[in-house]
Amino acid sequence: MPVSADLAKLLDKEYQDKPLEEIVNAPVAALAGVSERAAAAIKDALGVKTIGELGRSPYFRAARAIVDLTDAK
Repeated sequence: MPVSADLAKLLDKEYQDKPLEEIVNAPVAALAGVSERAAAAIKDALGVKTIGELGRSPYFRAARAIVDLTDAK
């Protein structure tokens, strides 16, 4: 089933029209609001270099699960 999403608010302009396969391998700084400096800090702290690595990070998955459980109350 094809899926469509407007990524304009989530990504820097240069990545907005790229295919998802390319976006998932893009640097964390491609996310709107994430500076090169912040991306470097994430890399130094967690070893995360790409959007895909960030989304699959066990730290972020655990945080998301905790937030979801809290919001479900």
